[in-house]
Amino acid sequence: MSAGSAFYITTPIFYVNDVPHIGHAYTEVAADVLARWHRQAGDDTWFLTGTDEHGQKILRTATANGVTPKEWADKLVAEAWQPLLETIDISNDDFIRTTDERHEVNVQLFLQRLYDAGYIYTGEYEGYYCVGCEEYKQLSDLVDGTGQYEGQLVCAIHSKPVELLKERNYFFRMSDFTQRLLDLYEERPDFVQPESVRNEIVSFVRRGLTDLSISRQTFDWGIKVPWDESHVVYVWFDALLNYATAAGYGSDEEKFARLWPATHIVGKDIARFHAVIWPAMLMAAGLEVPKQVYGHGWLLVGGEKMSKSKLTGIAPEQITDTFGSDAFRYYFMRAISFGQDGSFSWEDLSARYQAELANGFGNLASRVIAMVNRYFDGAVPAAVEASVTDAELAIRDTERRVTAAADEAISRLAVHEALARIWELVDELNGYITVQEPWGLAKDPANADRLATVLSTALRGLGTLAVLLSPVVPEAAAKLWTALAGAGTVQEQSIRTAYEWQGGDRVQPLEALFPRIEVEAS
Repeated sequence: MSAGSAFYITTPIFYVNDVPHIGHAYTEVAADVLARWHRQAGDDTWFLTGTDEHGQKILRTATANGVTPKEWADKLVAEAWQPLLETIDISNDDFIRTTDERHEVNVQLFLQRLYDAGYIYTGEYEGYYCVGCEEYKQLSDLVDGTGQYEGQLVCAIHSKPVELLKERNYFFRMSDFTQRLLDLYEERPDFVQPESVRNEIVSFVRRGLTDLSISRQTFDWGIKVPWDESHVVYVWFDALLNYATAAGYGSDEEKFARLWPATHIVGKDIARFHAVIWPAMLMAAGLEVPKQVYGHGWLLVGGEKMSKSKLTGIAPEQITDTFGSDAFRYYFMRAISFGQDGSFSWEDLSARYQAELANGFGNLASRVIAMVNRYFDGAVPAAVEASVTDAELAIRDTERRVTAAADEAISRLAVHEALARIWELVDELNGYITVQEPWGLAKDPANADRLATVLSTALRGLGTLAVLLSPVVPEAAAKLWTALAGAGTVQEQSIRTAYEWQGGDRVQPLEALFPRIEVEAS
């Protein structure tokens, strides 16, 4: 059993059949923000991401490109998937590949244990198989094809024809866990979230579970079944185990006991694998089920789910090359309610960059630092108690209030809510500066104490913002922290008491955090 002391968070491991698009990056950033927040809160945090490199889809893609599956996977990981993490500033602690020996060996160990315990048997299966999903489909999961696929059954997710397969495979007795899973959902309503995904999962399981085919004989790109090497392990059974093998299952039991169970951030389209198959596998092995499965919504472009095959995929660097990684991270965490579908548009991105980042936060920081340099020669002014008014007390109260509210939202994985609460301080500080007019106070030496108090309050608020926003916009937060002469690095500051940050005696010049971007009219 877990010591319960760690915050272990994962993304799905992504197929290497193609390069990443912003839908993948969205998931990475959400998990990264949560990991960074918990690290700054002092929690024992472990953040895992990686790649899924087995299965029929990878084999076919590699063959079409004239290379072996491993050569294809190595190329995509080195040239696309690992560079993605740098492009969007991801702070993962580990990167698992399903072709890693540490994974393959312990998948076989897990499978052998289930086999020895009587949870695996042989049988024949015939059904409709979607290579894109790497999953047998029920008729209810299929729709009639249109256009070139008219007259054929197609996958509702991939809009491509399914294949009718008949195989003699090994099966996992998943049907044995129907009631145990329903009991889990009842006893722990937050196990699957958001509510819309939870309701879908509960409804699916209530209809009754069938046993799961967990091996394939028709191709050989995968992990060998340990007692029968003529079979390879079903790619999803293999892939789901990455969360355990990376955490030390079978190789470092002390590490596994410390980290497990995990919080899984996944797209809602694969929530069923994570909230049904995965906990059933763990129950069969006598292991603790995950802490939570959170199935976030889809990114939509032109009203459709982001997809390379439908030519709606947008590469992350198409955004970061112009707007930077901080703006990428901020936009997707602020503009989309985490857990719901959200539409991406270049117009909205550009508008938010200008209004919220450049004019809202960036201009606030630049103005305050510039005024301290101009009116106090860079020396950090101290508030004069006799000149403190309700306006300053309100700012201090807001710092405490938004810190607590943001942390509470993070505990619910509501990243968008946390950011909205933090932005209340941005807006209040901008309003405070407008009303107090420090440039006007500076004209009369009699207002020196009042000017010091106003700019001290504004600086204090800026430092709190630097700490609170560090998980979301780490580059900008670090630059602001340096300008404020903050103690240590901003990532070392306790985020749950962000308003207690300590700074130096003098501010440093601050370059524009979010420079103006001229967008050419089309």
